[in-house]
Amino acid sequence: MSDLPLPPLNALRSFEATARLGGVGRAAEALHVTHGAISRQLRVLEDHLGVALFERDGRGLRLTRAGAELQSACEGAFGQIREAVGVLKRQQRPDALVLGCSGSILARWMIPHLPALQRDLPQLALHWSAQDGSFTDAQRGLDAVLLLAQPPWPRGWQVRELAPERVGVVVSPQHPAAARLRQQPPTALLSEALLHTASRPQAWPAWALAHGLDPAQLQLGSGFEHLYYLLEAAVAGLGVAIAPEPLVADELAAGRLLAPWGFGATGGFWVLATPDGAVDARVEVLAGWLQQQLAGV
Repeated sequence: MSDLPLPPLNALRSFEATARLGGVGRAAEALHVTHGAISRQLRVLEDHLGVALFERDGRGLRLTRAGAELQSACEGAFGQIREAVGVLKRQQRPDALVLGCSGSILARWMIPHLPALQRDLPQLALHWSAQDGSFTDAQRGLDAVLLLAQPPWPRGWQVRELAPERVGVVVSPQHPAAARLRQQPPTALLSEALLHTASRPQAWPAWALAHGLDPAQLQLGSGFEHLYYLLEAAVAGLGVAIAPEPLVADELAAGRLLAPWGFGATGGFWVLATPDGAVDARVEVLAGWLQQQLAGV
């Protein structure tokens, strides 16, 4: 058995990410590749094994029995590798706090706030790690992770709630529908093609339900793998988007985006999480600073 050739490692990596994150789009975002690249790797793996690993479940995917068995094996193997890599990284940077967050949060919120962070906490050295998903094995290898997530919180994590998550519809004032949307109730959105992202497929349906609309009546337009690209498209006037308030605060203040109906709580939170047992006073200092910054939105 030990002499049997392993499947291509890229295919295994794509499968593991898809199974762990619950979809091809989220796996593509986590691995920084395209949706098509993940799909091709999944086909390579299924051809190599001669068995189906996923089956369609509505608009999503569900693991087959064979897929569930392979996921269990990959979860243990990749989890051990991630933990070992995390330990090595911390050893190489003993003075830096290794902080994970999604690429979109890093690009649109953390990086613009870095000057303030360096000014307010000059002794805090940070090493950034782009990590997608919530409470994953990969994130256990970090000192802390900044997330947008919803309770209940999973076992094995210490979670510090920083601020309620608030989301809203945003549109460029240059978009043809901007003036009309500002003057009408949310039902006006039903006639618009909506920008959406594979990383947050429930964002639009949840917003619709919160505003008394039938999600089935929404019209989805262009889709993007990453929230960052979605918001860039909205700023460029390419369509109507939905976004967490802090990620578009600068554009709203500058008039590059409008929020016709404001922002509302989702029931989720911005959180700073650490694995149980991890003790680092710097995490509490960082949590306090993040809380102050998010309260200023």
